Amino acid sequence: MTRGLQKQQARANAEKRAAANAPPKSQLKAMAEGNKFKCPKCMLMIANYKLIVQHMEAKHPKEPVPSEASFSVV
Repeated sequence: MTRGLQKQQARANAEKRAAANAPPKSQLKAMAEGNKFKCPKCMLMIANYKLIVQHMEAKHPKEPVPSEASFSVV
């Protein structure tokens, strides 16, 4: 075979290009695992109590913000 080494190099280069052009992996599962609290009003999953407070003030301003102990960790 006269093209043995060239064929191997071409195959390796093609694999590198294919890996570089691969679509990024989804982070949805990791994000879902990070959301531990649920908004009592709209059932939105949120990561921590600070974000719950911000969410309640922005989206549900007429509702009182419950204490951190009252949230059930999912």
